[in-house]
Amino acid sequence: MAIKDLQPRMGKVDVVVVISEKGDIREFEKFGKKGRVCNAKATDATGEIKLSLWNEQIDQVKEGDTVHVTNGYVNEYQGEMQLTTGKFGNLEITGNAGVQEEKAAEEEKVYTNASPEEFKEETKQMEEMSQVGEEVSEEPIADEEYIG
Repeated sequence: MAIKDLQPRMGKVDVVVVISEKGDIREFEKFGKKGRVCNAKATDATGEIKLSLWNEQIDQVKEGDTVHVTNGYVNEYQGEMQLTTGKFGNLEITGNAGVQEEKAAEEEKVYTNASPEEFKEETKQMEEMSQVGEEVSEEPIADEEYIG
């Protein structure tokens, strides 16, 4: 399912979105219980929608995370659609922005075994060598040059 397909009062929503922004956390009390809510902006390739994050979800979800909402519900507030997990839905983080960045940085470090500055310099040198290689003749080397 995609954001563009969502309609007000739609239930059983199953959608994967990226959290592009988190709003302020608001505290409330209802039926003698305290809680917290935060509106986030969720996007996919087809659009964006507000996603209500409740209590522990607020701390779990970070900007840049990819989340999978299952059995969600779409409501409408002041003419704007909002997606929520509600009482029966689930929100699962399927891609963590911070972890993905750390993994990418670690893979780059392992691959190059160099600092970011050294990596940039190595890349520059490799590009220069490839340009020089294009200028060199492609003629085969005679066998006697390989014989010591």
